[in-house]
Amino acid sequence: MAIKVSAEKLLEVGAHFGHQRRRWNPKMEEYMHDTVDNVFVFDLIQTRDRLEEALSFLQKSKAEGKKILLVATKKQIKDRVKDLADKTGIYYVDERWLGGTLTNFKQIRKSIEKLWALEEEHKNAKALGYTKKERLDLSRDIEKLHRKFGGILQMEEIPDVLVVVDTHRETSAVKEAKMLEIPVVGIVDSNADPEPIDYVIPMNDDATATLEYFIDLLEDTLSK
Repeated sequence: MAIKVSAEKLLEVGAHFGHQRRRWNPKMEEYMHDTVDNVFVFDLIQTRDRLEEALSFLQKSKAEGKKILLVATKKQIKDRVKDLADKTGIYYVDERWLGGTLTNFKQIRKSIEKLWALEEEHKNAKALGYTKKERLDLSRDIEKLHRKFGGILQMEEIPDVLVVVDTHRETSAVKEAKMLEIPVVGIVDSNADPEPIDYVIPMNDDATATLEYFIDLLEDTLSK
């Protein structure tokens, strides 16, 4: 099913606003419509078309059984990310990107296995004679690891596709994906470099309403 995005809705949620001219990346010029009060304004027809193309690719990837990893660490949508993952079965990173998540994945898996071992240890802590303080410290260690790895606990291999909210912020994730030839779908604002991104979505990557609309579209696309 073809994915349809409303240009009017993109306008309503503020997807057209880029950064100030002094912060722009000249490689994004082709996606711009104009500047207003020294702020770049995206061409929303291009944004709509690129977004539809990206969503169609993601829908096809999901239908083919490919594994998708979403990198979305912005506080504006962190509350939505886990819910999206629960509904669609994708993996996610909503805390700071850990270097080597893709390129040193074997080490990441070892850390996850450590988490599972700690959880088993915590279950038997009383029987093992742990003090209350030792049990509390163990709980804190487990909680810390869950924050780091909670969205990729079940990811046994590197993903087939990476989706990135704010490619300028998440340059490390993008670089790792490119090293491994993993296609990248990314929201690219006017200050970012579009060249490493396979499916460029040129639009605002800061406005809460814009990002929530993007999450809504992902949910609709990947739940089908």
